[in-house]
Amino acid sequence: MTERPSDHLRLRTQPSFLEPLVANKRVVVCCGAGGVGKTTTSAALGLAGALAGRRVLVLTIDPARRLAEAMGIPETSRAPARIDPERLARAGADGAGELHAWMLNPAVVFEGMVRRLTTDEARVQQILDNRLYKHISGMVAGMQEYTAAEALYTLYESGAYDLIVLDTPPSRNALEFLEAPRKLSAFLDERIINVFLPKKGGILKAASGLIENVFTRIFGPGFYGELQGFLDAFSGMFGSMRAHSEAVRTLLTSEEATFVLVTSPEPSALVEANFFQAKIEALGVPFAGYVLNRSWAYTRGYASPELIEMGDAPSPELASGMAKLRQLAVEERRRADRDRKLLTGLKSRTASGHALATPHLGGAIEDLAGLVDLARNLVQTEELPPSSRPPPSVR
Repeated sequence: MTERPSDHLRLRTQPSFLEPLVANKRVVVCCGAGGVGKTTTSAALGLAGALAGRRVLVLTIDPARRLAEAMGIPETSRAPARIDPERLARAGADGAGELHAWMLNPAVVFEGMVRRLTTDEARVQQILDNRLYKHISGMVAGMQEYTAAEALYTLYESGAYDLIVLDTPPSRNALEFLEAPRKLSAFLDERIINVFLPKKGGILKAASGLIENVFTRIFGPGFYGELQGFLDAFSGMFGSMRAHSEAVRTLLTSEEATFVLVTSPEPSALVEANFFQAKIEALGVPFAGYVLNRSWAYTRGYASPELIEMGDAPSPELASGMAKLRQLAVEERRRADRDRKLLTGLKSRTASGHALATPHLGGAIEDLAGLVDLARNLVQTEELPPSSRPPPSVR
């Protein structure tokens, strides 16, 4: 049973549940475990939006190197870059809108946030030069989640894009992205921050001295002073930061945004998908449905070995080869039945009944032509065949 990938991708003829999302939503957030093709799906959804004539930005965390090269995404860019229209046209996406992409850099996003919150260049430099700030903004773990929310909202507010597709950090770390606004608001409570700021006298000064002694014993001399300098430099910005974080939350729960869960038939990925769905529903953000990636659910176009005529007296070699081919066909049908059941199960778990499968292409998509095919595949679908049982034998 053999088939070209393009044969698989041309099977769908009806709009999928993703088609109105990329055509009308302002924000689409892709969540899922690592290794399920989430980044590629995010890029393909962005491209689908561009094919619908929109100005689209794909915000990604860590795209595969060859995919990043194919799209022309600079690794160290300080701002989104537009994908070359001629490159898109050569890949079969001529006449599209605009497709932009940016590989998120936490340090760049943090600096942009500081400059957005104050026009005082002296204060900007005081913050950027603070050793504690440099350490925090340079961390990858945890910072990707907050900066994803920060960059998403800032670029949304700019009005430069009709649609922003966000590829969240892998696995359960993405949940920090969903909760970042709430956690930031709690952290920026002045009643907490003021405990650490310098006090002029009285009981508060004595309490501050006690806190300083504790920090000095734990972290060494000088740390508490750096912490006070860091918080003092940010004083006056906390109100704006809290308001901004609440605006992020409002956006993510509005009708302008939606979340898509990407998974695969692998058991570990399905477990993660269950966890993500429960958390998304608990957080009250809109959930559009599932994309079952790298699936064998669609098998139309495959040539069944039972339909191959061998003549009245096939040679032993031909008979042996056909017997092996039939064994492979049995395995492929087993995988197809498995994935169809998985897809049906995913549909039953969503209020909307929305889930679709993408074909298994045998490897990662690493060029724009493959991305164009996948983009079209995501916004067009067809009903699953009722069964993958083999047709009657032809002799």
